[in-house]
Amino acid sequence: MADYTLKIRRFDPESGDPAYWADFDVDLPPERSVLDGILQVKDREDASIAIRCSCRAAICGSCGVRINGRSALACNTRIGEASERGREGVITVEPMGNMPVVKDLVTDMEAVHWKKVRRVVPWLVPAEEPPEGQEYIVPAEAMLDVTQAMACIHCGVCVSACLSLEVDPDFIGPAALAKAYRFVGDPRDGEHEARLKDLAEDPHGIYDCTHCFACVEVCPKDVAPMNQIMRLRRKATDDYGIKDSNNGYGHEKAFTNIIEKWGTLHEAQLLPRSFGDGSLVKGQLRPSAIKQLVANLPTVIQGLKSGKVSTKKALVHPKLPDQKQVRRIIEEVESSDERVELNLYIIGEMAGEEEGAMAEGSQEA
Repeated sequence: MADYTLKIRRFDPESGDPAYWADFDVDLPPERSVLDGILQVKDREDASIAIRCSCRAAICGSCGVRINGRSALACNTRIGEASERGREGVITVEPMGNMPVVKDLVTDMEAVHWKKVRRVVPWLVPAEEPPEGQEYIVPAEAMLDVTQAMACIHCGVCVSACLSLEVDPDFIGPAALAKAYRFVGDPRDGEHEARLKDLAEDPHGIYDCTHCFACVEVCPKDVAPMNQIMRLRRKATDDYGIKDSNNGYGHEKAFTNIIEKWGTLHEAQLLPRSFGDGSLVKGQLRPSAIKQLVANLPTVIQGLKSGKVSTKKALVHPKLPDQKQVRRIIEEVESSDERVELNLYIIGEMAGEEEGAMAEGSQEA
């Protein structure tokens, strides 16, 4: 047994008082969870503390909070480890971010998380009539592709940690977009292109993610929501060629074309190429592209002032010494008939064993 101090953020809207911090001492073995500590406080000191919990086994996703400033499941965080990371051993516990607080550690999941999940149409829209007298026969490798997204328990921890949501509350968010990939990657769904076009055209959709990796770091189930967002982008651009009004398609093509030509990023050409679907000529002549370039003049001026872009760099951009190798790699990847997706939910030797077994089972079926 060991003594730990929990510093819990309290808030009761009915009292009319502002939020405040309250310290509580608990005695637990270090391998027990932070949730166990909170429940001990409720049992022994203050039964009014509000915390949402159920399974205590990282399955239901109910007990999402922020521990020492990091979004996590309280039941999945050992109290001893949390104390080691806390300032002077004190464990701070507060409600999740990016959501309205109902009371103490309970947030309104409906207002943000579930609202956004519904936004992506989180159910299968069949491509055809269900087969008579039998189930859908789906290739095993196809379901392996969506296994990672299916592992989500909707705890909202990634939503709490999302930096894009802090800046843009209308961003659809990592959990909902990971859910979207679960159906975009399912061969039984008949609305792949419509789903992708909808999410690509939405200014708060797949291109609103700044790939900060925060959701990947905090996810308790290794869903890696940002990875699913990147996969949605690749399908939208490479598989369906969706040229969206947010310039997501153009930005990707501009980036890859520049790297293929020079090997390093040509900052002066990135904006016009992005506004021209990857083409420098379109970016300089297309009326809509010129309008966007004019609107982004402050960004250009800031780049010149900071030295990130100079007149010389804008006119003459050096190629890498062995640029032919970069071009060779790109050509080899693009010449492949099938794009290889890395599913991080199954990794290492287990991945090879699982894929081999599933492929064998699929052949036998």
